[in-house]
Amino acid sequence: MPFALVVRFTVRPGAEAQFDALVAETVAAIRDSEPETLVYACHRAVGEPGRRTFYELYRDRAAFEMHESMAHTRRFLAEREALLEATDVEFLSLVDGRAPVKVTAEFDA
Repeated sequence: MPFALVVRFTVRPGAEAQFDALVAETVAAIRDSEPETLVYACHRAVGEPGRRTFYELYRDRAAFEMHESMAHTRRFLAEREALLEATDVEFLSLVDGRAPVKVTAEFDA
């Protein structure tokens, strides 16, 4: 079963560029080393320079737990705290929809 979450961050004024650089480094590592992280997208809120919204989609809960254990994720979690005013996490449960990525046989158990 896919595992997804949405995370909304309020970045401290003046820390937006530093936060975005940390995100870029983290996303590059995710792209290179986490094939079961299907979507990891960071969006800026239009008209709100300090707001960032992440959408994360993992093959399953185990893939999310693997993501959380990775060195680049642990670094992101630690370093982001000084850059943020607020964090809101919402875990999602799929009811219905169209998958954004075709899952290949190499991931099928």
